[in-house]
Amino acid sequence: MSEGSLRDRLGTLSRAELVGLVVVLAALLGGAGLWYVRSLPKPVQLRAGSAPAVVPAPGPGSPSPSPQVLLVDVAGWVRRPGVYGFAEGSRIVDAIEAAGGARPGAALELLNLAAPLVDGTQVLVVKEGAAPAAPVSDAPVAPGAPGGLVNINTAGAVELEALPGIGEVIAQRIVDHRTANGPFASVDELLEVSGIGEAILGSIRELVTV
Repeated sequence: MSEGSLRDRLGTLSRAELVGLVVVLAALLGGAGLWYVRSLPKPVQLRAGSAPAVVPAPGPGSPSPSPQVLLVDVAGWVRRPGVYGFAEGSRIVDAIEAAGGARPGAALELLNLAAPLVDGTQVLVVKEGAAPAAPVSDAPVAPGAPGGLVNINTAGAVELEALPGIGEVIAQRIVDHRTANGPFASVDELLEVSGIGEAILGSIRELVTV
């Protein structure tokens, strides 16, 4: 279409028609501009914490890892026997204090109170007059082991059950008596445990020790 023909055609339009045509053209231009703006690439926004956390390797000046917890069985002539947790570097004296302290008559001179605690072991505080015990003892020798006697002050219920005449119930009574009253001063004190008489004591006397 030539420029003259376009002018002639526009000249035939009324004023209202010209205004309508202008509005239509403006709407088309506006829509095209909006589409163009929306089609432009936009920057991507990252939310705080969306990236995975990175834990740096320990280096100079970095905080040290959490200390290991030592689980120790504090038993015998203490006020609150039981299993306690300690930080690395703790000593036997710390274990006794955690258990409420030694009871009157405890033979603390038999222990090295400055010795470090070892995870999974036992601190046994004995009464005066009882046989010396290791400051931190491992599991007792099982019955039948070469040259081994069952220590009635450290043996668990399972080891005690293996003795002749000592079943599950009496073995637990021995452990309960030891916990409540402290370690046995002699083998004969087993007679204080309900269910143990002279006959049973005689059958196990050569198999146990304190």
